[in-house]
Order: sequence, then structure tokens, then C-alpha cells
Amino acid sequence: MKTTKTGIIVTSASAILALGVMIGQAMAYQEHMHAALDALRTAKSELEVAEHNKGGHRAEALRLTNAAIRQVEEGIEHAE
Repeated sequence: MKTTKTGIIVTSASAILALGVMIGQAMAYQEHMHAALDALRTAKSELEVAEHNKGGHRAEALRLTNAAIRQVEEGIEHAE
């Protein structure tokens, strides 16, 4: 009888630990941050192929987009 109770306790503890690990991994994945990163990378690609003569605004937008990409990447790394 004692072995059965111990087995149930060990199994329950293992299940709770596994669930905690899975929840931690799910929380580490930043769905919205990754979506923002994808959108910024798309914006960067579009800015790179846009015509250059925009009074410096295209170049500044590209600079700021690159900075935003770095910030989002750092935010994702920080969350992990």
C-alpha cells in the first residue's frame, strides 16, 4: 500500500514538473515579438529596394528599422 502511495506521489510530482517546464517554454516563445520581428524584416527589405531619392527619409527609416530589429531581438533574448 505504501509503495502505491509513493508511486502516485512521484508520478504526480513528475507530471507537475513536466507541466511547469512546458509552460515555461510556451511563455518563452514571444509570439507577438516574433511577428513584429518578421514585419520589421519585411519593412527593411522593402526600404532596401525602394528608390534612393527620398530626401534622406528612406535612409533614416532604414536606420531606425535596423535599430528596431536589434531592440526586438534583444527583447526576445532577454525573455529567454
